Amino acid sequence: MATTGSKMNTVFAYTVVYVKDVAKSTAFYSKAFGYNIRRIDDSNRWGELESGQTTIAFTPVHQHETDDLTGAVKTPSSGRERQPVEVCFAYSDVDAAYKRALENGAVAVSEPEEKE
Repeated sequence: MATTGSKMNTVFAYTVVYVKDVAKSTAFYSKAFGYNIRRIDDSNRWGELESGQTTIAFTPVHQHETDDLTGAVKTPSSGRERQPVEVCFAYSDVDAAYKRALENGAVAVSEPEEKE
C-alpha cells in the first residue's frame, strides 16, 4: 500500500535466468565470468551468484510451482530466435575477461571492440 510523502529506498535485487540445468549453469557463469557462487539449493532448483549490488539467479525453465501461477517461460522455437533475456557484464580488462570466458566454455559471438 502506497504511503503519501514516504521515501522508498528501492534497489534492483535480482536478475533471474531460466536454464535447463541450474548447477551446470551456475558453475559455468562462476568459472567463465569470475563470480562467486552464493548458493545452490539442495534440489538444484535455485542458484545464485554474487555480482555486486545485484544477484544473478538461476532457476529451471519449467517448474510447476511457478508455471501454474504465472504461466510457462517461453523459449525460442528455433536457433534463429534469441533468448528472452540477455545478461551483460562490464570489465576493466575486456580482453582478459573475453579470454577467460572462452577458456571456460563460452562461445564467441564476436570479438571485443572499442565502443564510444
